[in-house]
Amino acid sequence: MGGGVGGTADFFYKEAQRLGYVARSAFKLVQIQKQHKLIKPSSSVLDLGCAPGAWLQVACQSLGPLRNGGSVLGIDIKKVKVPSLHCDSRVQTISADVMTLPIHQLRSLSPKQKGFSVILSDMCPSVSGITTKDAALSVELGTRAFNLAVGRASPVCAVDDNQEEQSGNDSSTGVLQIGGNLLIKLLESEDSKEIGQICKPFFTKTSWLRPKATRPSSREIYLICQGLKPHTNI
Repeated sequence: MGGGVGGTADFFYKEAQRLGYVARSAFKLVQIQKQHKLIKPSSSVLDLGCAPGAWLQVACQSLGPLRNGGSVLGIDIKKVKVPSLHCDSRVQTISADVMTLPIHQLRSLSPKQKGFSVILSDMCPSVSGITTKDAALSVELGTRAFNLAVGRASPVCAVDDNQEEQSGNDSSTGVLQIGGNLLIKLLESEDSKEIGQICKPFFTKTSWLRPKATRPSSREIYLICQGLKPHTNI
């Protein structure tokens, strides 16, 4: 997995094994959390595309001791077992397709149905090697994460709206709480920059980061959105 990909990748692969993380991607969230403090004690965290579970581990660690409270829900199209190390009873996973999961259903999975205070999206397309195709799919996944977070206030929210209206369910608000934080993984492209521009008015602060644990050959970059504003202010 880590052999032959260069010194940096190999280092993080070995560190993950040494520290009991299920994947080296844990260190990406460790760095982002250290710099931006997205997850606080008692946060309710939603992890989209949670396989193989490394971000579940870091998210749970970031909540602090069990007495602090908080929760972590991981969703992935694959069935993901909660890792035994660095996770406790606050971590749960479900298997679902994020692209078709209605907002009202996702909200019903949140603590007291009040939404989540942090949404992490590490969703990534199965890389085909065709740069433009991969970038387009990455933007689609990133856009979906943004739509789920902010709901119909989003200028790019088209998925599921009609179905939710017909079923009488409210999709006008997303599942991210006011003041909440959103983290989206994207593959660098003109379209990914556009998502950054779309997100900007909705949050107090937006920034980009390429974590040190990213493979040198990878084009992935993270969009960090902090402090969701009330929709009336946008």
